[in-house]
Amino acid sequence: MTDFKRPDNDTPATEPTGMPDIQSAQPDVVSPGNRAAAAGPARESGWERATLEKLVFATLAEQTASRRWKTFTRLSWLAFFAVLLWIGLHRGAPATDASVPHTAVVEIKGEIAAGADASAEFVNAALRSAFEDEGSKAIVLLINSPGGSPVQAGMMNDEILRLKAKYKKPVYAVVEESCASAAYYIAVSADQIYVDKASIVGSIGVLMDSFGFTGLMDKLGVERRLLTAGENKGFLDPFSAQSDKQRAFAQGMLDQIHQQFISVVKAGRGKRLKETPEMFSGLFWNGQQAVELGLADHLGNLDYVAREVVKVEEIIDYTRRDNVAERLAKKFGAALGEGAMKTIQSIPALR
Repeated sequence: MTDFKRPDNDTPATEPTGMPDIQSAQPDVVSPGNRAAAAGPARESGWERATLEKLVFATLAEQTASRRWKTFTRLSWLAFFAVLLWIGLHRGAPATDASVPHTAVVEIKGEIAAGADASAEFVNAALRSAFEDEGSKAIVLLINSPGGSPVQAGMMNDEILRLKAKYKKPVYAVVEESCASAAYYIAVSADQIYVDKASIVGSIGVLMDSFGFTGLMDKLGVERRLLTAGENKGFLDPFSAQSDKQRAFAQGMLDQIHQQFISVVKAGRGKRLKETPEMFSGLFWNGQQAVELGLADHLGNLDYVAREVVKVEEIIDYTRRDNVAERLAKKFGAALGEGAMKTIQSIPALR
């Protein structure tokens, strides 16, 4: 028998079994934890790539939407300005067939002033269009105004008289609520004046108004420091006292303008006026009283005049007004002007 003894150096003996070493021959077994650890870098790399792709596509979509919106906005503004330009170019008298007989109407409404709807610029242009149209058989001034600038009224009066003499067409004034002061200055250029029995007519006078605060400033201890080059440059300043000489000068100027007004009324109404001491004092009357005084001719409205006087019921309005484009332009210009004024406020001005 073979004696199996432990060697003296306590080293385990290896039995030569002739069998291969199973542990050394078996392939390495990877545990689930090790597999996840091995796949971690690859998975992290794929997540970053997907995120970057999403960001790139989102950026491209946003840029595309932004370009489309900019294009739409620019086209919208272009269309808007094209419409404004079209409106501006087509402003003026209505397109009519010159062969169709009609009664031409030009409105004079609101305050008579430069730049307003009732300005000499607009009204005179409308009057010229109405007179030049071969189809217009008469021109009606449809008036509803408390008055305004004597300069603008004088320009309209002169133009009406000129056009009447040139085209030989009758002119009628039709008063709605009021025809006072400068409005009546215009109305007397018509051949006849028609009013409602309750219309306000007259106020043949001139005024210049302002305020004076000198007494109040003395009580408050406020000192007015006004520098002028010229003795009378600031005589209308409300914070400075007015001398008798300056008051007389202003009154003389108003009296002269008043006499001009009276002369125009007398020339326009002629012998139809039944003058009274109060007629040119600035008083006003209702329509019925105005007819009795000769300030107006008959009671009647626009339809009545067209139907019964002109004998042409077709009415065409030639009135010219600010259109949308012009109003926007004026507002834009006013904004620019305000900015410019703020810039130069510190510069002494000639006023």
